[in-house]
Amino acid sequence: MAETAQIELLPAQKVAQETHIVQAPNGVCYAQFGDTHLPAQELERIVQAVPSGVAAALKRRAYYFVPLTISEEDTTLVAPAYTIDFSDRAICHRNVRFGNSECIFISTRLMQDRFALAFEFFINVGRHFVDEAGVPESFSALAWSQVQADVRGETSHDAWEHRRRATTHGQVDEKAKNQFFEAAFADAISIYMLSLTVDFDYMDLREREYPLLAAPALAERLRHVVELFPSNPGYEFEIRYRRRS
Repeated sequence: MAETAQIELLPAQKVAQETHIVQAPNGVCYAQFGDTHLPAQELERIVQAVPSGVAAALKRRAYYFVPLTISEEDTTLVAPAYTIDFSDRAICHRNVRFGNSECIFISTRLMQDRFALAFEFFINVGRHFVDEAGVPESFSALAWSQVQADVRGETSHDAWEHRRRATTHGQVDEKAKNQFFEAAFADAISIYMLSLTVDFDYMDLREREYPLLAAPALAERLRHVVELFPSNPGYEFEIRYRRRS
C-alpha cells in the first residue's frame, strides 16, 4: 500500500498534453511515458513495421505507450510506474478522444513479452485502419470464397462469431457478413505486421476457444494483404510451414 500511495495516477489528458509525440518515418505518431520497460529502439522497430500505406489512414491518431492504463467510469488514468494494485485495475488499452484527435493508451506492463505488446498495438492499428478505409472488395471476395468452401476456423474470436452468425440457418445475414469482412481484414493486417516484427508460431495467435483458420487459408489472406500494402524498407514478410531444425 505504501508503494501505491507514493505513485500518483495522472489523467490521460494531462499525459497527452505533456508528453512529446514522435512521428515515425512511416507517419505513425506515438509517444512513450513513464517506466514502460520498453527500450526506445525496440518500440521504434515495432511502430515502423506499420506499412506506409496503412499508416496514411491513421491521421489524427497517436499511440501512447504507458506502464498501465486504468479506466474508472468515464475517466481514463495513467500510472507512471507499475504496482501490483494498479496492475489489477489496469486494462490493455483505452481509446480517448480529445477534440478531433484520438489517443490510444497501451499498457506495456500488462504484456508478458514483445509478441504480446506488438500484437496489442497492431490489433489496434488494424481496427483503426478498417474504421477509416474499409475493406477492399478483393479481400472480401477471397474471405467469402473460403467460407463457402467451408475452410475450417478463423483468425479471431470476433471474426469467428461474425462468420457463424452470417451463415446460420442457411441464409446469409448481410450485416454479420460485413462485420465478418471487417474483423477478418483487421486481423489479417495485424497478423501481417506482427510477422514483420516477431518470429512466432501460428498457434500463439489464438486468444480464446475457437478454431484457428487453416494455415493455407491464412497464407492466402496474408499474401493478398502484402500485395495491397508492401512492407517498409528493412522489413521482410515470410511464411514457414515448418520451423527449421
